[in-house]
Amino acid sequence: MADNRLLDEIDRKLKDILARSPAADLEKNLRALLASGFSRLDLVTREEFDVQREVLARTRAKLAELEAKLAELEKTGDRE
Repeated sequence: MADNRLLDEIDRKLKDILARSPAADLEKNLRALLASGFSRLDLVTREEFDVQREVLARTRAKLAELEAKLAELEKTGDRE
């Protein structure tokens, strides 16, 4: 908790210093450069990730269900 407050304070002070210096332009350029670099990467949003995780969980559950049904059918088929 104290670490978060310390980091927030450092962040705020750095932003204040950068806003009053020519480094503000540097920050804008750096942000634009990073945004450009990230746009070239194959990244997904957290929301997209969570949706796909849910789809995968449902798919795994369905697969387990189908495997159990198949095993049951194989057992009954062996008895005949």
